[in-house]
Amino acid sequence: MWDPQQYLDFSEHRDRPAHDLVARVRAASARRVVDLGCGAGNLTHLLTDRWPRAEVEALDSSPEMVESARGRGIDARVEDVREWKPRPDTDVVMCNAVLQWVPDHVDLLRRWLADLPSGAWFAFQVPGNFESPSHEVTFDLIDEPRWRDRLGGLLLGPDSVRPATGYADALADLGAAVDAWETTYVHALGGDDPVLEWITGTMLRPVRAVLGDEEWDGFRAELAPRLRSAYPRRPDGTTWLPFRRIFAVAELR
Repeated sequence: MWDPQQYLDFSEHRDRPAHDLVARVRAASARRVVDLGCGAGNLTHLLTDRWPRAEVEALDSSPEMVESARGRGIDARVEDVREWKPRPDTDVVMCNAVLQWVPDHVDLLRRWLADLPSGAWFAFQVPGNFESPSHEVTFDLIDEPRWRDRLGGLLLGPDSVRPATGYADALADLGAAVDAWETTYVHALGGDDPVLEWITGTMLRPVRAVLGDEEWDGFRAELAPRLRSAYPRRPDGTTWLPFRRIFAVAELR
């Protein structure tokens, strides 16, 4: 289950990759634009502002996120992205921080792009921080006897995504013009245990779904000091969180 508010607590930082992604789509006009995995709908306006005459299609697999998007006036629907098929008039698709949750998503990309019309654009980004300290210390905790049987194998690992060159190869093989790159953002976080709160909204979601309230509180209590050690707070109260992202934009020929 997704918690829209927990996810949006860091929206100023989480939104930056979507802005950078859409900025690299050079479609002058569009008939239909799709927010594929729209989440809480807080970024759908990037598409409506950029292509105001386009038909907007927004979907997400989480009922909680779709409800939040609808509260923003977006006509979103609940649908698994694996079941989505582009309509013939689809000219722009944005898929922001979604595909890491979908095994074999490169096969989906191949299917989607094969169904898009010539001149369409498909833009996506995924996190590339699976070998960061936040993941390493969390995996170390999960591997301890108390948690191993309950939580082992739940979290996404480095094999959940490909490097930028891997996506570039896959998209170019389909005849698309490809722009692929990586960026490491250094987010300035404030507050108590900000890295723990950050990963609670995304990475730790499967853990929260498995554990009861008391166990969840115990897990967080064990993880918090490890994250504080891995990400020390500066004297001014700032905690730096380096976060690598992988981007790809494909233009269909």
